[in-house]
Amino acid sequence: QVQLVESGGGSVQAGASLRLSCAASGSIFSIVTMGWYRQAPGKQRELVATITSGGSTNYADSVKGRFTISRDNTKNTLYLQMNSLKPEDTAVYYCRIQHSNYWGQGTQVTVSS
Repeated sequence: QVQLVESGGGSVQAGASLRLSCAASGSIFSIVTMGWYRQAPGKQRELVATITSGGSTNYADSVKGRFTISRDNTKNTLYLQMNSLKPEDTAVYYCRIQHSNYWGQGTQVTVSS
């Protein structure tokens, strides 16, 4: 059984930075593609970024140039570095093993103007 636990969310002002972490249990972390998603109030969950086992990344247009997804396979941990945060980045952020039903519980990010 795989468990994903996010941390690092919080309340910040526009322009600030946060780094989210997603700690994974189990032995498959290093071989799977991981993703960060977010869901704002009243909106559908959307894909923010993905990273393959080899480190190839993709980003939603809304976060390109501001967010960086990375992973440390030795620590079974996924990261999302978020810079130049905007109020529209306010959401619950989730990590996921792509193409699976394994999701974290989410961490709240609130950005005030």
